Amino acid sequence: MSNLMQSVDARTKLAGTNKLEMLLFSLGTDRRTQRKEVYGINVFKVREVMRTPPITRAPEMPDSVEGMVSLRGVLVPVVDLVKYTRINSQSDGGVMIVTEYNGYTQGFLVESVDTILRLDWSSMKVPPEMLKAESGGLVTAVTELPDGRLVMMMDVEKVLAETTGYDNALAFSAIEPMENHDLMVFYADDSHVARKQIQRTLEALQVKQQGAVNGREAWDALQRLANQAEAAQKPLRDMVQLIITDVEMPEMDGYMLTKSIKSDPRFAGIPVVMHSSLSGGSNQSLGKSVGVDGYISKFEPQRLADAVAGYLRKAA
Repeated sequence: MSNLMQSVDARTKLAGTNKLEMLLFSLGTDRRTQRKEVYGINVFKVREVMRTPPITRAPEMPDSVEGMVSLRGVLVPVVDLVKYTRINSQSDGGVMIVTEYNGYTQGFLVESVDTILRLDWSSMKVPPEMLKAESGGLVTAVTELPDGRLVMMMDVEKVLAETTGYDNALAFSAIEPMENHDLMVFYADDSHVARKQIQRTLEALQVKQQGAVNGREAWDALQRLANQAEAAQKPLRDMVQLIITDVEMPEMDGYMLTKSIKSDPRFAGIPVVMHSSLSGGSNQSLGKSVGVDGYISKFEPQRLADAVAGYLRKAA
């Protein structure tokens, strides 16, 4: 128990240091390229790793969903990542990573897990366009290990969205637009799926928006806006009324971005809301430790719209 508490305490201290812990895993050797790719997932999203238990087949599920398993009395869907990624591998999916994020629990079948790696988000780079295209947007960040291997951070939010079908267009149609259309929201998220959800929510609210694909790009863009406000001799909050940030992002994470914003007096009066699939209580506490003003789980458009509208009404 003491070791567990030390581990929790160590991870808590990562907030605001731009560091993360990532579980490395493999989907086997691709017979077409003869490469054994290494993928990663944030440890905060991993509940446990186990040998794959018996899977009960279920009808009318996507091809990559193998079925359901019972974990301590709870039925959990199981996604075969080899099938999902269309890697031509001989992997038997002998290991299951049980993940929990965005209010969902699911199992990911992989060939093997390697180790837990602690590194700096600044070493995680935006993937080149060729890799983005080859992976279909599945890779959100890459880094090179000391031994020369390339590690690719997998967009597990995209996996969840495409295997559960929880992207409900009706949720956006129920959002009522704001009366003041001159208000502006700035957002940062490295996941294409998540950015699309934010965009659609803000479009439904009929407010202005500007986005970035990671924390570093967001901070650079916000600095430019702050400089423009100074040159115009007006407060920055007249130009930006709300900032929404993801937590996990290459180059600079949401904790570091929030810490930078809150330590710059030019951003005084502009609330920062974390919009993350890491919706557990511990992660919300980490957000509060760096000064976030609110915390909203991803892929709940109405909740996001209500929160955004509430902050914007206060700013108007």
